[in-house]
Amino acid sequence: MPVDRVERLNSLLKRVIAENIFTVLQSSAYSPGIFTVTAVSCAKDMRDCTVKVSVFAPTPEEKARALGEITSRSREFQRAINREVRMKYTPRLRFVLDESLEKGDRVLDIISKIENGQS
Repeated sequence: MPVDRVERLNSLLKRVIAENIFTVLQSSAYSPGIFTVTAVSCAKDMRDCTVKVSVFAPTPEEKARALGEITSRSREFQRAINREVRMKYTPRLRFVLDESLEKGDRVLDIISKIENGQS
């Protein structure tokens, strides 16, 4: 069964965005190392794209500010995509916060406490 075209594009865009985080956020107040691109989901028409980003910051307010910083630089990411990927249209990027890693850590912590007999 052939791989779906949108799935291939999602994978390619995820790689391009992740590779360009360090160059785009080089002059930013935030370290590029606090961002992880966890998923990319392109619409069927390939004009809009949702980028899920995990931000390693101590407080929710700091996460929101960091997400705002990466969102404000979405045009630079679009330019990088335009340079590296041959497409009819460069998709508009929308960055959203992905908290699944934190939720997974909490679940693992609960399981660990149950195994150790703690409440």
